[in-house]
Amino acid sequence: MNKFNLITTFSTILMLLNIACTQQKHDTTEAVKPLYVTEPVQFDSDDPAIWVNPEDPSKSLVIGTDKDENGGLYVFDLKGKIIKDKTVKGLKRPNNVDIAYGLILGGKKIDIAVTTERMTHKLRVFSLPDMKPIDNGGLAVFEGETGEMYRDLMGIALYTNPQGQIYAVTGRKTGPKDGSYLWQYLLEDDGSGKLKATLKRKFGKYSGKKEIEAVAVDNELGYIYYSDEQFGVRKYYADPAKGNEELALFAKEGFTEDNEGISIYKTSDSTGYILVSDQSANHFQVFSREGDKSPNNHPMITSIKVSTNQSDGSDIYSKPLNDDFKHGIFVAMSDNKTFQYYRWEDLAGKLLKVN
Repeated sequence: MNKFNLITTFSTILMLLNIACTQQKHDTTEAVKPLYVTEPVQFDSDDPAIWVNPEDPSKSLVIGTDKDENGGLYVFDLKGKIIKDKTVKGLKRPNNVDIAYGLILGGKKIDIAVTTERMTHKLRVFSLPDMKPIDNGGLAVFEGETGEMYRDLMGIALYTNPQGQIYAVTGRKTGPKDGSYLWQYLLEDDGSGKLKATLKRKFGKYSGKKEIEAVAVDNELGYIYYSDEQFGVRKYYADPAKGNEELALFAKEGFTEDNEGISIYKTSDSTGYILVSDQSANHFQVFSREGDKSPNNHPMITSIKVSTNQSDGSDIYSKPLNDDFKHGIFVAMSDNKTFQYYRWEDLAGKLLKVN
């Protein structure tokens, strides 16, 4: 072996040793453990949503999707036990789910859970806490789209404006790059006590790298965030009347592969943290909710290693629920058919604020 090859080989060995040491250091970082892990769903857990019981928060529920052609919406208590009489079976590949409060239907206010049913291209809507369907078989969306998988529903987030109107922000498996990937619908009474969805706008840039699934809404500040996977998190106004200007693009670096589920922990009406799943690393990256120097500049604060594996979807509630969750609850999907419940103080450590 000549001198040049010897030096090259030695340099390669040092590089490999350095990588190994770095990986060992990363791997030995202790992951935050959940307080509870739910009973498993039948097929494929994907996305959770938290419904807070307004009369007794200790009786709040977690709704999770079971993504399969014969899937369902599983309902869990705050210890992760399946509530069988509320769980809905026989849905056609439900993907994501979200919650809203106070929809006026037939002159009454009801809370709702809305899931995307991919194989029928419909939104399925259920009243809470009884989980009864109120959608007359489903609300069709992305009508008129003919491209491959352009109607293949995935993401859903519900926005409630200051007037109490509820909008569904919907995403799909793929879509155009021209700023109309997401479609936003007003959910309202059709005048006869039945629910209808009225298209209000098409918006949202797309990099073309992978897909857009995770969507989250900040009701108090009036923003929509979504993960343009393998590219970054994009931010828009939630109110269609404010236009379709992209306000921010962040979380572009430091992700192992996909940037995924988005959740917002609120330390006040205007401050807190945006958590984004670094899916393949089993971490959640944390960004400033209120921004730094500008409300649209969202610097990364920290990255939290968790016990979930390949977490796709998550949800968070920022106030007390019971003696287990005195400072809020974080629920994240794991790819072993379960959802994991974390105490916020365990995730926050000494760096992040706790309510």
